[in-house]
Amino acid sequence: MIRVLLVDDHVMIRAGLERLLDQDPGIEVVAVADRGALALELDAKMQPDVVVMDISMPDMDGIETTRRLVAERAGACVVMLTAHTDRGRVLDAVDAGALGYLVKDADPAALIAGIHAAANGDAPVDPRAARAVIDARARPIGPVLTERETEVLALVAQGEANKVIARRLTISEKTVKAHLTRVFAALGVTDRTQAALWAVEHGIGESAERVRS
Repeated sequence: MIRVLLVDDHVMIRAGLERLLDQDPGIEVVAVADRGALALELDAKMQPDVVVMDISMPDMDGIETTRRLVAERAGACVVMLTAHTDRGRVLDAVDAGALGYLVKDADPAALIAGIHAAANGDAPVDPRAARAVIDARARPIGPVLTERETEVLALVAQGEANKVIARRLTISEKTVKAHLTRVFAALGVTDRTQAALWAVEHGIGESAERVRS
């Protein structure tokens, strides 16, 4: 028997979900919560096999509730059930520790199947949510710099002046300044000090050794 905790702040939705899940002989709804704080209390007390979690709640949203729940109980299994399929919400839920991500307008059978899958250690994800994750992971992380711009930034991180950078890369100072203008725009900084700090934090300054050779 899969023991489930339902978390949703809408009374009618909670009641409808409870009726739906009670139709499955392999699922038992052991508790319901209308807010994040109560969900944490009930999870600690009941230790359900699966927590079905809404995202939008007034006191503490489902993402923060999931983050705390997973931190407080090792092995907690949370499946988000929400109307949101935007990339940001999906990624935040996954990063918070949710095992699955299902959507409220899906076929009811998909929810039941998803709970069974989660209880078995699988990760049920609605195709729309999966698409959002794939699209996000396919995008480059952070600003996109050309190889030359990265070389210039690496030397800036080493404290080199434009004249020295130009000589080492065999380009003009004017070209160095042009590269820096594009680098500043890509990083969202306004001067070379900020750019240098960004480069050091992201390990780009280490590539200066390759520039020297």
